Amino acid sequence: MSLHPKIAEVTDRIRARSEGPRREYLDRMARAAAEGPRRAHMTCGNQAHAFAAMGQDKDALAAGRVPNIGIITAYNDMLSAHQPFENYPALIREAARAAGATAQVAGGVPAMCDGVTQGQTGMELSLFSRDVIAMAAGVGLSHNVFDAAIYLGVCDKIVPGLIIAAATFGYIPSVFLPAGPMVSGLPNDQKAKVRQQFATGEVGRDELMAAEMASYHGPGTCTFYGTANTNQMLMEFMGMHLPGASFVNPNTPLRDALTVAGTERALQITALGNDFRPASDILDERTFVNGLVGLMATGGSTNLVIHLPAMARAAGVILDLEDFSDISEIVPLMAKVYPNGLADVNHFHAAGGLGFMIGELLNAGLLHDDTVTVAGDGLERYTQEPKLQDGRVAYAPGTSTTLNEKILRPLTNPFHAHGGLTQLSGNLGRGVIKTSAVAEERHIIEAPARIFHTQEAVKEAFKAGTLTEDAIIVVRFQGPKSNGMPELHSLTPTLAVLQDRGLKVALVTDGRMSGASGKVPSAIHVCPEAADGGPIAKIRDGDIVRLDATKGTIDVIDVDLDTRDVATADLTGNGNGVGRELFEVFRQNVGLAADGAGVAV
Repeated sequence: MSLHPKIAEVTDRIRARSEGPRREYLDRMARAAAEGPRRAHMTCGNQAHAFAAMGQDKDALAAGRVPNIGIITAYNDMLSAHQPFENYPALIREAARAAGATAQVAGGVPAMCDGVTQGQTGMELSLFSRDVIAMAAGVGLSHNVFDAAIYLGVCDKIVPGLIIAAATFGYIPSVFLPAGPMVSGLPNDQKAKVRQQFATGEVGRDELMAAEMASYHGPGTCTFYGTANTNQMLMEFMGMHLPGASFVNPNTPLRDALTVAGTERALQITALGNDFRPASDILDERTFVNGLVGLMATGGSTNLVIHLPAMARAAGVILDLEDFSDISEIVPLMAKVYPNGLADVNHFHAAGGLGFMIGELLNAGLLHDDTVTVAGDGLERYTQEPKLQDGRVAYAPGTSTTLNEKILRPLTNPFHAHGGLTQLSGNLGRGVIKTSAVAEERHIIEAPARIFHTQEAVKEAFKAGTLTEDAIIVVRFQGPKSNGMPELHSLTPTLAVLQDRGLKVALVTDGRMSGASGKVPSAIHVCPEAADGGPIAKIRDGDIVRLDATKGTIDVIDVDLDTRDVATADLTGNGNGVGRELFEVFRQNVGLAADGAGVAV
C-alpha cells in the first residue's frame, strides 16, 4: 500500500524543518561511530578500573574482541512497573555470556511514580526528572566501554528520558526491554466511581483505600492506558522494542524469554558484527511520525505531546503541534482502553493488540513501512506475535482480525474517524485537547471563567459549594517555569462530579493533566505560560471563554487582552521543600511546553 499523502506531507514538512539540526546530528554520530569500539581507545589503567569487579567476564572484557553491553536501569521496588527489573541484569549477563559476550550495569537512573506523587509536592519534580534521567544515563554511558546499550524503563518520564540518552549516544545500538503490565485487578470504571464517591463524601477513606489497593495490586505497569503504557506502545511503533514485547505480563516464561532475545539482538547489531544498527539510524523523522500515528490510533496520553518533541530534538528532528493535529485528523481511533473505555491493556493485548493495529495501519498506508528497527528493516515484522518454543522466543503471524470489537476495531469500523488530539490556538495562545474520552456534546464549551492559581484552590471552592454554575475553570501558574508543570490529575474527580451534575464545565491550564485524563474537556499545555506573561495570565473572573475542539480554537470573547495587565502569583513557596531547591536552575531555563519543555536538549 502506498503511503497516505497526508503522512507523506507531514513527514516531508518535518524533514525540511529539521534539515539543519538533523544533518549536524548525523555528522556527529558518524564521527563517533567511525572511532570504532570504545574500549580500543582507552588506556590499560582505564580498562582495569572498568573491569576490576567483573569476575569471570574479566578476560573477555580485557581482550575487547566480543561485544560489551551497557545496561541502564531505572529499577526501584517502589514503582510496580519497575520492580521486575531487579532481576534483569543477572538475566542479561547470563544471556550475554551464553552468546560469548559480556554485559555490565553502566548506571542507574531515578524513576518517579507519578501515582505516588499525584497531588503532592513531589509532582513538581516529575517533568524535570525526564532531563535528569537523560543526564544520569549519559553519566553511565560516558565510561565509554560499551558497544550497545540496553535500557530498562517503563513509566512516564523514564522512557522519554532514556530515548533522549539513546539519541545522544546514537552511535551505538540501543534496545529497550519492558517489564509488562500487572495482571488485571479491580475494573477501572469501578475505581473511578469510588474516587468520585469519595470526592462527594459518599464513601470514606477506608472504602477508597480498598478500591485503590484492589486496582494497583502487583508487579507491572498500571493497567490503564496512561503515559506508561503509551510509552510501551511508542517503543514498539518506533522499533525500539522487539515485536510484541510491550504487554506481556511480568514474571512469566515468555517475559523472560523476550529479555533473553532482546539481549541477543543487542549483541547482533553492534559494530563488531555484520548488522550494525546504531540508534541514530532508527530515530529519524519517519520513526517519529510512526510514533505519532500510534499515539492517535490508540488514544494515548497527552503527556507525549510534551515528551515526543523533546525526544525528537535529541535526534535532530523538530516536531510541532501542527504535526500532531494533522496526523490526528487522518488516523482513526481504533482502541478503547481506559480512560477511553472500560477495558485495560491486558484486554487490549488479548484482543489482538499492537500487532493487529500495526498491520491495519500499514495496509492503509498510515505508517512508514521502511523504517529501521532493532528487529530488522521494515515495520511489517511488528505484526508478528512472540510465542514460546522450547523456552525461546519464536514468532508466528499475528491475528488479522480483532477478537473483541468493543476494545479494538479495524480501520473499516473505528471508534472515531479522528485520533482525538487537537491543537488549540486563539487569543489565549496555543495548547492541546484530547477528546477521545469526551462526549461529542462537550467538544464546545462557552462559559464564564473562574480563575485559580492552584488545584487545591479549585477543590476548596468545590467543597465550599461555590462551583454551582457553568464555568471554564482556569488553573494558571502551573507551567514548567512556575512550578515544574505538575499533572493536575487530582482535579479529575472534582470536575467529573460537576459535569455529572449537569453543568457545562471545562479546564483551561498551562499545566498538564494525567496520561489517564478522561471525560472532562481540558485545554492543557497552554503557552506562553502565565509565568512568561502569556495571555492566560490576563484572564479575569467572569470573562467568557470559548473552547471549541471542533475548530481547534480557544479564545476569550469580546475582550482585548492586550489592554490587560499581567496577573502575578506568589511563587516563593514553589522553590523549596521535598527537593524543589535542587531544580531552580531547571525552572529558570526550561523551554516552552509546545517545544517539549526541555532543559537538557
